Parts: sequence; structure tokens; C-alpha cells
Amino acid sequence: MYKYFPHTQEDIDTMLQKIGVDNLEGLYSEIPESIRLKGDYDLPQAKSELEIRQLFEQLCYKNRLLTVFAGAGVYDHYTPSVVPSIVGRSEFLTSYTPYQAEISQGTLHYIFEYQSMMAELTGMDISNASMYDGSTATAEAVLMAAASAKKANRVLVSATVDPKILQVVRTYARFHGVEISIIAAKDGVTDTADMERQLAEGGVAGLLVQQPNCYGIVEDFTGFAEKVHDQKALFIINSVALDLALLKTPGEWGADIAVGDGQSLGIPMSYGGPYVGYLCCREKLMRKMPGRIVGMTKDNRGQRVFVLTLQAREQHIRRQKATSNICSNQSLMALWTTIWCSVMGKEGVKEAAQRSYEGAHYLCSQLTGTGRFRKTFDQEFFNEFCVDYDGDVDQLQQRLIDNGILGGVKVGESTIMFAVTEKRTKEEIDKLVELTKEETR
Repeated sequence: MYKYFPHTQEDIDTMLQKIGVDNLEGLYSEIPESIRLKGDYDLPQAKSELEIRQLFEQLCYKNRLLTVFAGAGVYDHYTPSVVPSIVGRSEFLTSYTPYQAEISQGTLHYIFEYQSMMAELTGMDISNASMYDGSTATAEAVLMAAASAKKANRVLVSATVDPKILQVVRTYARFHGVEISIIAAKDGVTDTADMERQLAEGGVAGLLVQQPNCYGIVEDFTGFAEKVHDQKALFIINSVALDLALLKTPGEWGADIAVGDGQSLGIPMSYGGPYVGYLCCREKLMRKMPGRIVGMTKDNRGQRVFVLTLQAREQHIRRQKATSNICSNQSLMALWTTIWCSVMGKEGVKEAAQRSYEGAHYLCSQLTGTGRFRKTFDQEFFNEFCVDYDGDVDQLQQRLIDNGILGGVKVGESTIMFAVTEKRTKEEIDKLVELTKEETR
């Protein structure tokens, strides 16, 4: 069975006749002969299915599969096989924006379930129907804050926000006339005194922080919301989605907008994408929220049905006056996370987060126990942490790679940030620790 049906010669002839072209060559009549390829393509001879499979297996063996202890925003979490199996079905894989509710009930239903799950996970009132990734979702939240303010266009961003996210935020802000000011970091966390000083200067539309932050530290945001709201500004928290299964939610911290990446909800690392950005907020901000929102209602027969709602905010209706031009995300990866959460269940999601936490703390204690590492910051962390190494970091990481381990992310001359997920075993952790004890030869 084909996922995509190939065209027969009869199909091709019918289409050519419809557009008034005699043959396929006629489609390229406007391309000058001087730049057209002459002769045959440099393609290998046709192969059987068995030969093709053997070829790709041989190519696969050239890859080095490493045990991942690196994170910095992308994490090696477990994905049950049922997830890609369902997502790969043609009705999901090839579907587009569900503008026609009558024929898109399945798509609208799973988007509604995604919204419900993300709202519960973040402790917020409303979720949109997903965004491209965590960085762009965060940038959109910054623009929401600026759009909600009457006379302020400055957004404060903690220095402990991931630099990659900050770069995207700066790009968006630059072309929307939003000023970005950085709050200093102190001992690896947001400097409260500097935050209060900058808030007191006035003209602030919002404050952006990250939890856990770019060093893996779990910050204490007690009192942040009150200080921000006293200035009529919005409080924005970026979080790793899975960590919210155990950590205090943005809603509990008093945040107005919760954003981040959903990659930790079972999406494979996949060379950096595709991922899914989530954006949740308080109900009062719903009309400022970018992207789609799916709502549930009843039809004239009393049956539960799903529809796109508040569409006047969207690009396809308001064009340049829309809240955002990012609304055409097809939500395939939102479906992925929805199925993952459904399969794992509440307890399974919590267990994945708990195992990640426990594994990271075990690794940290074992590394510091060697005498060659010390914690960079004396702060609480979740499943990611920074340590300073007393040797050559580059040589250490190469030694780990030579032994099949991707050993953290170098974040300073002598500093490595390690991450642990539920996939990492005690044996794998112990192997990494033993390799760090070896002297460079």
C-alpha cells in the first residue's frame, strides 16, 4: 500500500491536456536550452527492494550511535513505538490547516486534546494549537507583552535564559520596535536586585525568565509576579515541558504567559527538529495570543463538535493586522506530544521526569566524588547541571566520544553541562564516570 499514490500515464496525460501542454517537456519551455541538462542523469542502475534495503543498512553502519548525556534544550527521551506508528498514518501526515470543520473533526479533536493537556501541564487557562518551536513561541510571548502594554515597549530578559532563545527574541523584537534589556545573573540565577531596579525605572511591558534556566538550575521566582504586576507588566516563564510534571508550574508562580518547547514530551532529537512550541496564557490575554485556538461546542443535534475559534486574530483573515504570521503550523508534532502524553499517562510522565532527576543527581555526585569535578553553582537543579573540570575539557569530551558517549555540552573553558534522561542506565552513568578518571595519554 502506498502512502502517496503515484501517477499513472493516464493521470499524467489527463493533467497535461487540462493545462494545454503536449508533454512533460512542455512544462519547462520557458527555461533556456543553454542551461538545460543534456544527456542522462548520473543515477545508479535500478535496484530491487532487497538491494535497496541492504544499501541503506550499509550507509546506516557508517553512523556512530552515541549514548547521549548532552542537553541544552534538546533531550534524549523515550518514545513508545505506537507514537510514530499513529503519526505516520496518511490522514495525519498529509493533513493541512483544518479550516473546514465539517471534514476536519479528527484533526480539531486532537488539537483540542493537546490544548487541554498543555493548559493542565502549565497551570494556565488557555493554550493555543502549538507553534513551530520553543524559541519562536518565546519571541511571540515577548511581542504579546509589548502589544498588551499601553505605553511600554521594553521587555526585561534574565541573563539565565538560554542564549539561543535570546537570539531569536532579539530578532523578533528588533523588527517590532521592542526594546530588550538584560537582567544580570548572580550565582547562576536571576539577580533580584537588578530586576527590581530595572522594573522601578518604568516603561516595562514584560519580564522573561526560564525554568530550569540555561544552567539547569531550578530558580525561585517567589515574589516575581507581584513585582512585575505592580508595574502593569506581564510575567513570562519559559520551561522545559516535561519538567513541569514535577516542578511548580508557571501558573503557580503567577505567570501570565507560559512558553517553551515540547521536545521533551517524547519527540526524538532528530538533528534539531522538527519540534513543537507551546504557548499558554491567562484567559484575559486570549485575544492577544498568536496562532490557532480550537474550541468545543455542540451541533444542532446536541453532539460534541470542534471548531476553530477567534479566527479574526489569524493571518488568513486579518493579514498584516493579525496577532502573528506564524499561525500556519500544521500541528503534526503537537499530535506527537498528545499521543505520547496519552500513552504515558500522568504517572508515566511523572516517572520519566523523576528518573531524569534522579539520574542527574546520581551522575553529579559520582563526578564530584572523583575529585576532578566541582559544581559550578551551589544551586538546586533538575536533570541538567554544570560542573568545572580540572583538566582539558576538549580532550575529555573526545575520549568520551571515542568510547561511544556524547559527554555533555561545553559551556565554558573548563565547564561542562551534563544532562540525564530516563533512558540513561546506572551502567551507562558509571561507564562515563570511569572514563573521566582516566588520564590523558
